[in-house]
Amino acid sequence: MEQIGQTEVCAPRSLQVWQAFMDWLSFFFHVIVQIVRGAPSLPQILSYIGFRFPLLPSSAPSFKPLPAAELPLHQFSTKKISSLSDLDDGGGQDRPLEKVTVVLDLDETLVCAYETSSLPAVFRTQATEAGLNWFELECVSSDKEIEGKPKISYVTVFERPGLHEFLSQAAEFADLILFTAGLEGYAKPLVDRIDTEGRFSHRLYRPSTVSTEYREHVKDLSCIQRDLSRVVIIDNNPFSFLLQPTNGIPCLPFSPAQPADNQLLEVLLPLLKHLALEKDVRPILYERFHMPEWFQIHGIP
Repeated sequence: MEQIGQTEVCAPRSLQVWQAFMDWLSFFFHVIVQIVRGAPSLPQILSYIGFRFPLLPSSAPSFKPLPAAELPLHQFSTKKISSLSDLDDGGGQDRPLEKVTVVLDLDETLVCAYETSSLPAVFRTQATEAGLNWFELECVSSDKEIEGKPKISYVTVFERPGLHEFLSQAAEFADLILFTAGLEGYAKPLVDRIDTEGRFSHRLYRPSTVSTEYREHVKDLSCIQRDLSRVVIIDNNPFSFLLQPTNGIPCLPFSPAQPADNQLLEVLLPLLKHLALEKDVRPILYERFHMPEWFQIHGIP
């Protein structure tokens, strides 16, 4: 009887140990798969082990970056962008194209930011050694102190490699607009820091986004009141531009775990230069990314 009792006690313990081992094995297998498919962002890895950064909006968890976003530089070497070409408008007269409008997301597209209190100091050290630019920022949180005063939050911001050169070159042929789902109290001082030259002609924050039956914080491009045939939006979260899918470029998300990231200068900038020469950017973007079909696969007609 005593033997049976011991067996009944030991068996569940063995099962628990085995289950724990399988859980950890599954975890490491998942990380390895993500690395093979495309290096995961630091927030994604940290979230697996319990870290959370609630201050900043996150990308949709089901989104996997489109590999088609990785475009070889040589594909666009046949056209030059030294000046915008005159194209026939169909009426027998030529007229120069106006600047293309480029709408840029902020978090995980241009920068990656974390609550400073939640970020181990070693990450800043590693980022510095890897050559990444970063800075700490004081911003106004949406939360309130007990006395009703606005709460001050502190964030550490990592700049995507090539950020300033990208903005400088893009501003020569494009009208740049910032459109973020972040709150103004956080995003405004951050953008002031990375855009000291005032290259963004407009800045739009979370109140400018809309809610749909499929997603919240959607960026409706009609609010910028531009000819959509000459508007491009770049965002690491495609659901942000679900209302105008053929205007969007889904870029790979950035994190400080990717110091060799080359999306801005070697992928996005050549594509934007190519699009700046087109009267209508939408057929090219549709052919490149097929975003309407991508949304249908994800249940959005």
